[in-house]
Amino acid sequence: MITLRTYTFLDNLQPQLASFIGKTARGFLPIPGQASLWVETAPGMAINRVTDTALKATKVAPAVQVVERAYGLLEVHHEDQGQVLDAGRAILEGLGVAEEDRIKPNVVTHEIIRAVEPYQAQIINRNSSGNMILPGQSLFLMETSPAGYVTFACNEAEKAANVFLVNIRPYGAFGRLYMCGTEAEIDAAAEAARKAIESIEGVSEKVNLNR
Repeated sequence: MITLRTYTFLDNLQPQLASFIGKTARGFLPIPGQASLWVETAPGMAINRVTDTALKATKVAPAVQVVERAYGLLEVHHEDQGQVLDAGRAILEGLGVAEEDRIKPNVVTHEIIRAVEPYQAQIINRNSSGNMILPGQSLFLMETSPAGYVTFACNEAEKAANVFLVNIRPYGAFGRLYMCGTEAEIDAAAEAARKAIESIEGVSEKVNLNR
């Protein structure tokens, strides 16, 4: 049995998220302004069939396909929102599920560190593929379960505030997001990210923090 863990549509990829995907993904890279769909399944190998379904049904292009121990993640995009929505419908039909069968995301971590110290900024930057955080800036940290939903939170946060994407990992047991900026902008971004996750309906899942 295949579980639809993440199913989330991004209507307008924001510049930093699109650029981060372009820097870190191995597929056909998106550009800002395109629509994007993120799908996460369990078991992970099922994502190969999901990709096949989407590509045969529409003209979307995949940027991300990750098969982990337990979960699989796919991202597809196109400048025509209709193509992306059609890909989503084909995926749901192929899996024999409805959108409301997806797992409702939980916010596992939602934290702001203000006036980051220089040494911590250096450590964060060493492990980042995005923007550099500078000493004295505020840092927003978010974890979601399932992981794939963190992309929606990131995109909505970037829409809402003038912040900088430091790192995002949308696969694994938890999705992780790091953003930096001024205190006021980070506060606005954090609120937008929280509201984005809380707006998604689905089937409740108990989060195992020990995974």
